[in-house]
Amino acid sequence: MDFEAWEFGLRRVVLAGGARLLEELVKGVGCGRRQKVICSCGARMRSVGQRAKTLQTALGPIAWRRSLFACPACGASQFPGDAILKVTDQSVSPGLRRLMARAGSQTPFALAADNLAVYAELHVDAKQIERTAEQVGRQIEGWMQSQDNRAVARAKRPDAEATRRDLPILYISFDGTGVPMRRSELTARKGKGPDGEARTREVKLGCVFTQTACNDDGEPVRDPASTTYVGAIEGSEAFGWRIYAEALRRGLDRARCVAVLTDGARYNKTIAQLHFPQAIHIIDLRHAEEHLSALGERLLRDPARDKKTARWRALLEEGRIEELVRQARRALPARGPRRKAALGEIAYFIENAPHMRYADFRRQGLFIGSGVVEAGCRTVIGQRLKQSGMFWSVAGANAIIASRCCQLSGRFEQFWEDLAAA
Repeated sequence: MDFEAWEFGLRRVVLAGGARLLEELVKGVGCGRRQKVICSCGARMRSVGQRAKTLQTALGPIAWRRSLFACPACGASQFPGDAILKVTDQSVSPGLRRLMARAGSQTPFALAADNLAVYAELHVDAKQIERTAEQVGRQIEGWMQSQDNRAVARAKRPDAEATRRDLPILYISFDGTGVPMRRSELTARKGKGPDGEARTREVKLGCVFTQTACNDDGEPVRDPASTTYVGAIEGSEAFGWRIYAEALRRGLDRARCVAVLTDGARYNKTIAQLHFPQAIHIIDLRHAEEHLSALGERLLRDPARDKKTARWRALLEEGRIEELVRQARRALPARGPRRKAALGEIAYFIENAPHMRYADFRRQGLFIGSGVVEAGCRTVIGQRLKQSGMFWSVAGANAIIASRCCQLSGRFEQFWEDLAAA
């Protein structure tokens, strides 16, 4: 008795039987001369017979015949049945496309092909998965943009529901991470390579999440399953509108408190000022501590360096930036490169002092770290697009990023429902 062989043998039989049943169900779809098919030129098209097509489906390959229509006026032709089954210009069914898109956006394409063969007896090659995953990713990007546009349009015509403040705290956070690119995508771009050229392009990733309460210790707690993501390789202006639209979709106009968490990079501050001017802008404490460490390295050379650095860190965590700056100025050398570098770090703290009132933020029960979006950079981007040996085109990377953002935001099912209803 080989129980495992029975399992896999029966699975093959069931799949084959399901494929034959599906073949019968689609039989006749898109067939018949009496269909009224109008060409894009305005003329009525005529049936010129049936043509065969093999469809790859989630149950296996099936045979299908449907009518071909031709236009007597301009010579154009089309298969109306292909549009009915949503297989125009391709031979992969919507169900299989869904599985291929999901697998290809979660693992390398070759591994995705192996997994589909092992888990579901679906035999497609890595190149097919790559093409399908990127095609679906572009569809998802278009769908998400249409939803963004609707959110922006709603914000321009507020109604009674839109003015209801039923979200306690809405957080918006964004960051960037590099993705390895094909050489053709890096022409004339400066970067950190040994020759001064870029090796990566920056993906800008944003997340939106909510907070309703704090724990027993008074620490903020992110609401479960409340985090959604958006991202792309694009300029800061375009990304600013992207994250703004996502915040609107998530209820920006209904939040009693809005907080923006960033690393303090200049373009991030510009986005916060332009799109979220009424929000509390908080610079991630860890990034501020990195600047504090750099300041200490440039100013403190005596044996008491660790003790002074600890005092400065305490001032930083209390949000007493003016006192921190005053003490740092007292330690400035009279001249030289150390003085110049230290003045640059001191300027950073002076400029960002309003966004570093960490004691005040804690008293309000707010997060003071951008760990959510930093974790997102690893899970949304790093786990799929930054593996060894990977090099991307901008179009390919953006398609996979759109698909992963959609899936990890819990929107994947809605996308396919809307696609089926279209």
